Amino acid sequence: MVQYGGEVVNTRPSGFHTSTQMGSGHFAGEGFGKASYFRNLQVVDWDNSLIPLSNLRVLADHPSCYDIQGGINNVWGNYFYYGGPGRNVRCP
Repeated sequence: MVQYGGEVVNTRPSGFHTSTQMGSGHFAGEGFGKASYFRNLQVVDWDNSLIPLSNLRVLADHPSCYDIQGGINNVWGNYFYYGGPGRNVRCP
């Protein structure tokens, strides 16, 4: 198992979610040119060979503040877009 993660410290100043951005500050759904991404995800096996990921799963704890979308295609292989602005109208 391989895990990737992101973290934003949220002390809830004044009772609101922090406005700290993750990635570019854009949600995953905004896609290429806006959202941050990782592509061509691979792992190195015991024989030092690169192996494409299989069964990529994504999870966002607070998707109204920060989110993630994964996918696979012939150009980028396994990839995911991620990020968000932090505090916004959907994430008070």
